[in-house]
Amino acid sequence: MTQKLSDKAATTLEAVKPDSGVKRTRLREFQAQLVERMQEAQRGGFSKLSQLGILIGQVRYLLDLREAGEIVSVGTLTAVPLTKDWYLGLSNIRGNLTSVVDLPRFHGKGTTQQDTSCRIVAFAPALLFNGGLLVSQVLGLRNLNEMTVLPQEMQFGDRHVAWLPNQYQDQDGNVWHELSLSSLIQDQDFLHIGL
Repeated sequence: MTQKLSDKAATTLEAVKPDSGVKRTRLREFQAQLVERMQEAQRGGFSKLSQLGILIGQVRYLLDLREAGEIVSVGTLTAVPLTKDWYLGLSNIRGNLTSVVDLPRFHGKGTTQQDTSCRIVAFAPALLFNGGLLVSQVLGLRNLNEMTVLPQEMQFGDRHVAWLPNQYQDQDGNVWHELSLSSLIQDQDFLHIGL
């Protein structure tokens, strides 16, 4: 009886191990493909076809891969006194102090809830702006050829801003907001973090 139980336990363990290993392998493959595509985009090998899909709060955004830098776990944020409430503080990303911003709070739309799935998406080094956005979830690459641009009259229920140039709808009916980081860092309100 004991031998049968241990044989059954060993069979069960063997069945479990490949699944977790397969998940880790798939995650590594996805990360490797994402890094490769981001590097190609930064070298100019991509047009607007591939965008990085992110979720901030409940809103879906698309980032041009040439404007997105590293994606890291949130970790510890060091608060900076006498700054606006949307400026979350500084994060140490590979030895560089990076400003972290809560985009919905900056845009007057509420606060991004921080949990274990949150990430910081740093701005690409080419933008020469040492900053990043607090992101609820990274959704992976999206192809604009598979989406429909929404007409301008349907796009902006509130104030139009230059750093949100377009909205798209995917085949599942989800609305995506194109987020231009290069335009965001030109916004004077975004540049003035002090009270």
